Amino acid sequence: MSSPFDEFFGRRRRGSWFPDIDEMMREFDKSFQNAFKNFEQQIPKNLVKERKMDDGSIVRETGPIVWGYSVKIGPDGKPVVRKFGNIDALPNMLGGGVSVKEEREPLVDVIKGTEEVRVVAEVPGVSKEDLRVTANEDSVTIDSITGEPHYHKRVDLPDAVDPKTAKSTYRNGILGVTLKLRSKGSGGIPINID
Repeated sequence: MSSPFDEFFGRRRRGSWFPDIDEMMREFDKSFQNAFKNFEQQIPKNLVKERKMDDGSIVRETGPIVWGYSVKIGPDGKPVVRKFGNIDALPNMLGGGVSVKEEREPLVDVIKGTEEVRVVAEVPGVSKEDLRVTANEDSVTIDSITGEPHYHKRVDLPDAVDPKTAKSTYRNGILGVTLKLRSKGSGGIPINID
């Protein structure tokens, strides 16, 4: 008997020009399927809602539950995998467990130029007033402090930056933060969102 998860993972297209990445993704999918065995016990109570229907039956709704990953080839030629969502599966897959968090990790991309680093994050559904972005020389942290959905992500940067040079924009659910490269040496500072 197949589950909805088996159908989802079975639809994933196989075969491409990158056989090493395909093998990694097959192993990743297999581990992820195994991790879902005791999934319902891991869901936070505020993500489970029940409502009574007109006929007296009770419908149980769970979610939102969001999980995904992006893969790109880094400058060294190796794949870079970044996860997003509110399922913490990667550290628990080998042990067979999955945990669902109340907060989501946004989909994030880090683009390193010759003089700056740009962090682009998808954080739809919140206003810019609800976002708090801080930076230090090694990382950028993104939080939504009120409203739903709640986002949190600490993004490690590829090189040291000067957090005082940070500039950011937020339009249509896309947050962009640009920081100039520099040597290490200062603490985290808040970043205003334009």
